[in-house]
This record gives sequence, structure tokens and C-alpha cells, in this order.
Amino acid sequence: MVRIRLRRQGLKRQPIYRVVITDREAPRNGSFIEIVGQYNPRTEPMQFDIDENRVLYWLSVGAQPSESVAKLLNKFGTAARFERLKKGEATIEALAEEANQAKLAAGPQSLKTRREAPASGTGTFKPKEK
Repeated sequence: MVRIRLRRQGLKRQPIYRVVITDREAPRNGSFIEIVGQYNPRTEPMQFDIDENRVLYWLSVGAQPSESVAKLLNKFGTAARFERLKKGEATIEALAEEANQAKLAAGPQSLKTRREAPASGTGTFKPKEK
């Protein structure tokens, strides 16, 4: 079975995820079939860029999204567009163009991370006093 899921990238405590098409049996950061997008939860608002055309194609041929990807697809409207595709209202190309227009209407998004990364070596650890 083919899955649409997240593949972790980035440094320690600074995750950035790629949205990939992969076999269900493959490890999280193992082999994949295709990269279809990127998700950065550390920006405010979070960045979620996908190739809508490819995601709709893979969903139409039976790929199943993971739970986290399904939530993201619902939040950004891709799941609703896929439901319209299943009903036969529009083609994949028309729905992908609609998604591009919505993205352009939203305006530019800063790719800078606005949330601070946790400083290494800091925490609540206190050494015992002698």
C-alpha cells in the first residue's frame, strides 16, 4: 500500500518535514517514491507547501494519507478538493489551479522561523548541593 506521510529533516529540536509518497513498509526516513511538498511547523503561521496536482493524483490512484498528513490536508482544503474530484465536479488540473489561486490570494509568506529553537544545555536540571 502506498502512503502519503511526513519525512523528518532538519537539526535536533528544529524539525522540518517533507511530504513524501512512500510504501507503507518503508521506515520513516527511508526510501520514498516522490517528494510532493514541505511542512514547517516552526514558522508562525506554519508553512505547508505541496504540489496539489501530484497529491490529488496519488489520492486518486489509492494512496492513503497518514493521520498527520490527513489533518494538514483537511486544514488547507486539499481533502475537500479531492472529494469534489471523486464526485466528478472538476479535473485534477482545474482543482490544482484553484489551489494555486487560493495560495496567491493569501499573499506572500515569510520563510523565516519565528519560534526560537531551544538553547542546548538549558533545562530544569539542577545539580545536587553537597
